[in-house]
Amino acid sequence: MTITKTRPDYTAARKAMIDSQLRTSGVNEAFVLDRMGTVPREDFVPESAKGTAYMDRAIRLGEGGYLPAPLFHGAMLAEARPTGGDRVLVIDGGSGYLTALVEPLVKSVKTVSPAEALKVKKGDFTLVLVDGAIEQVPANLAKSVVEGGRIVTGLVERGVTRLATGRKSGNALALLPLAEMGVPRMGAFDKPESWSF
Repeated sequence: MTITKTRPDYTAARKAMIDSQLRTSGVNEAFVLDRMGTVPREDFVPESAKGTAYMDRAIRLGEGGYLPAPLFHGAMLAEARPTGGDRVLVIDGGSGYLTALVEPLVKSVKTVSPAEALKVKKGDFTLVLVDGAIEQVPANLAKSVVEGGRIVTGLVERGVTRLATGRKSGNALALLPLAEMGVPRMGAFDKPESWSF
């Protein structure tokens, strides 16, 4: 008896992701559905994870990286509303998928690792997209964003992760928590531990 392996139908999996994960969660913006229906998530994960690339969960990658769940990326793009004039900084979680989603929609994209983001000295970014959940926005990163520039990220507060957004005003890039959702933590942006009663 010969067992034949069938190749997964990734096109059908992308459509199912859009219909059962994005649309049912209120992510219905045409540009988001188009990008997420076009960019193959399976190309951004190891061979062993290709079969689960469209599941509603984060996928661990090598060296501490991850690909967040589809809903996070869909909600992030819907909230960010990137435009053709945006100069975008993507802080990558290790997959490159977020850059592939946003690149055709904007003027320019610079992609950096979390460690590189902590060293960013200058920039004129109009939009920062963080591919994970952070506890704080470092001052140097805030300085690289133009006045009125936006940030969309995951935010960790008391162990709970949420989608969050913010706008640059003066020297501050404060975050406003939005919807609670599972987002892998980006430890490089943890606040220093402090002792209190």
